[in-house]
Amino acid sequence: MKHDDILNALRSENEEFRRLEEDHRKLDKALDEMNKKKYLSAEEEVEKKKMQKQKLQHKDRIAQLIREYQPG
Repeated sequence: MKHDDILNALRSENEEFRRLEEDHRKLDKALDEMNKKKYLSAEEEVEKKKMQKQKLQHKDRIAQLIREYQPG
């Protein structure tokens, strides 16, 4: 089964996968906006680190779901 086929199957069959993918996109967009700023306040720096960590956790879980879905 090809990678794209697995992604499409998970998107249609797995609610957790869809939610993780959507959250990952939202975090990516928010981080892009933060990165456009010339300076970040201390609070923004903390929030940025938190979002980066959360995005990585989502990416790891997405990869795990893909591995679990693959046959054999």
